[in-house]
Amino acid sequence: MSPQELAALVSDRSPRGIAATIARLVHTGDLMPGTRLPTVRQLAGALGVSPATVGSAWQTLASAGLVISRGRAGTSVLPGPASRLPPHYRDLADVPAARLDLAAGTPDPELLPDLAPALARVAARGLDARTTGYLDDPVIPDLERLLRTSWPFLPQRLTVVDGAVDAISRVLEQVVGFGGRVAVEDPGFPPVLDLLDHLGLERVPVPLDACGPRPDALAAAVRSGARVVLLQPRAQNPTGISTTPTRARELAAVLRPVAGQVWVVEDDHSGEIASSRDVSLGALLPDRVVHVRSYSKSHGPDLRIAAVGGPAVVLDGLVARRMLGPGWTSRLLQRVLTDLLTDAHAVEAVAHARRVYHGRRRALSAALARHGLHVPPGDGINMWVPVHDEPTALVRLEAAGVRVARGRPFFCDPTGAGGFVRVTVGVLRPEDTEAVATALAAAAAP
Repeated sequence: MSPQELAALVSDRSPRGIAATIARLVHTGDLMPGTRLPTVRQLAGALGVSPATVGSAWQTLASAGLVISRGRAGTSVLPGPASRLPPHYRDLADVPAARLDLAAGTPDPELLPDLAPALARVAARGLDARTTGYLDDPVIPDLERLLRTSWPFLPQRLTVVDGAVDAISRVLEQVVGFGGRVAVEDPGFPPVLDLLDHLGLERVPVPLDACGPRPDALAAAVRSGARVVLLQPRAQNPTGISTTPTRARELAAVLRPVAGQVWVVEDDHSGEIASSRDVSLGALLPDRVVHVRSYSKSHGPDLRIAAVGGPAVVLDGLVARRMLGPGWTSRLLQRVLTDLLTDAHAVEAVAHARRVYHGRRRALSAALARHGLHVPPGDGINMWVPVHDEPTALVRLEAAGVRVARGRPFFCDPTGAGGFVRVTVGVLRPEDTEAVATALAAAAAP
């Protein structure tokens, strides 16, 4: 980036303003590790400030560990610290803190059912919470009966694993090998995109419309060799779109001629807090659909439980593979979940959360419309808001004290992505709705 190009991006020409601009460009990836920055005199001349002003900005950046000066070799951008997060996930998390955090994608803690009574009841019943043997069934019978009565189709097998992404990972290991092609919604969930990369799988993007994944795009993905289709039937993350029953039939029609060659994996991550119908291709494509239902958003992320149901050929292999690792998901936690799914107070708490999330989405959608920004309320706890320029929108929202998730990590090809931000509406209080709508509308403008 030339001194003139860099100077054009600086609106505040104080040392702090110059440093803040460079830091944002580093965080967004516009300035990559190893990039050599203009010299102090070059940038000072382009900005029309003294070299001391730029030198002070450079010192601030060096103190923050963002750049390093090597004398005549110049000043370069440093690599970020090693991270426990994979690339898309890390890009999703790398957003400055703010007064109001609407970026996390997590449920409102105040709307989760209280775990303490459930833990107490499980302990008081004296049910054998101990593991009687390493070869016991991985799912306790009471939980399996509950799952079967609510499953959207008749599964040959059911098991539980440690969260939705764990479920998707273990299913993919059973149905596709290294180098295989996987059709995935675009935009989609960043950790799943990272997972596909980690497993050596090729992503084939399938865009969505208001009714769900587009049938023509899915057909093209299958023609290109995709042998697994990953779908989020309800409250798609990040868009909030839920697949309609008609669209499910259209997608099944695309897949039916190649049903013996293609697997469908459905991620129902919002489960019981979603307002939409529980639509699944499992009733339309027997023996080719694996359905995953997570309880993180409805009952608590720390339960780490997701149910998986589908064909025996997949589930039996999945259970056998887990025996060579964790073995099973804690039966104590399974009993807690069983209690939460049957206790009247816990059931009402989840139903109340579903109603509240529905109201919060509609309230923000209506407030945005009053500012001329039309965003469908969707389903779940997130809304997908279009913006004219994503980096500019993030800066404006940061200035307003609002933190949202940048849209780029959700796309299969971030370099060609349009401008969006994801807003976690689930934690948005009514008293903040109008202020957030005003800030979003201002941030979205050219």
